[in-house]
Amino acid sequence: MDRRNGLPVVIVAGLHAAARTEVVDRLLKTVPGSVALHHDLTGAPDGSVLRVISDATGTISRGETPLVNDCACCALREDLVPELERMADGGPTRLAVVELWDSVEPKVMAEVIAGHGGDRLALTNVITAVDPALVLPYLANGDDLRDGGLAAAPTDQRTVGDTWARQLEYAPVLAVVDSDEADDEDRALLAQLHPTARHVPADSGELARIALAGFDVEAAAAAQHPACALLPQEADEAGVATLVWRRHRPFHPERLYRALEDLCCAAARSRGRFWLADRPDTLLAWDAAGGALCVESAGPWLASLPDAAWESVPPVRRAAAALDWHPDHGDRCQHLVFTSPGLDRAGLERLLDSCLLTDAEYASGREAWKRLSAAFDPLLDAA
Repeated sequence: MDRRNGLPVVIVAGLHAAARTEVVDRLLKTVPGSVALHHDLTGAPDGSVLRVISDATGTISRGETPLVNDCACCALREDLVPELERMADGGPTRLAVVELWDSVEPKVMAEVIAGHGGDRLALTNVITAVDPALVLPYLANGDDLRDGGLAAAPTDQRTVGDTWARQLEYAPVLAVVDSDEADDEDRALLAQLHPTARHVPADSGELARIALAGFDVEAAAAAQHPACALLPQEADEAGVATLVWRRHRPFHPERLYRALEDLCCAAARSRGRFWLADRPDTLLAWDAAGGALCVESAGPWLASLPDAAWESVPPVRRAAAALDWHPDHGDRCQHLVFTSPGLDRAGLERLLDSCLLTDAEYASGREAWKRLSAAFDPLLDAA
């Protein structure tokens, strides 16, 4: 194994703890000289984080690291890279397996390792461990993480559903454990939620090679950014469907606001980008799971920027804008994707279409649109 580019580091994430453990154990047994690093945040409410280092034979060391600013994830960030660098300098470690605690999201830690590891660490992949029978129960769980003792900080307001969705959708590799309780619907749901991911059996001999395949942090971030996200395509299999709804006409803010509850409960998972008639310059992100919806500003549409500003826009963003370009609205568009078992496609399309401007409202022009009821102001201004 080539160490010239730094110690290879693979991240294993996921709320499915038993699946995660199976994947880590498999890597330790199949990659000679591999070591796993895990920060257990269970004791964070008592003021400390437990660091556990292990190899194929069992636990090598255990130690505590204090909280930073009462934030368990902050403590993890402060302790993770120095520990990995110590492994890199120590010599015998050939692969560092970073097993993230239940609710820690891989995007944050991948960027920490890539941004602070220098030439001593090489992030080689991100894997999310999955039990297919648990995908829907976790995705549909709208409980707050703190209610289940899974919050990473006192201010953590995430839910089980939205956290699991991001863990699942960020990783380019899903390591799937064998589950007698999983059926065709479970597998179809998993495939439609993240169709570009590589699905690998957790007990596969390929796992070790895939762990070293390479990982592009910038590309992974772009694939999740609302402006250029690689969203799922239309699908219908084993009772699970994905609806891709694309329109160019803007939403009427008040009608959309009234429909939010029905829309966010219409599917196990929905996400995408959209625009409101009264906020024509703002790209809005839609992110829903477990019946909970997050709507927030993701910056300006490119069409609202002066030409000179386009030079500073990443190529992937410009390419995404070109695909959506409209002669009147530029890259402003509605691009929402809904995935769920038992999805009511026709009903969902009717509801979404009813929230767009009518012909008469559309014809009244942009100055009139800006005078529409600013129903989203409290939601967006509080974000």
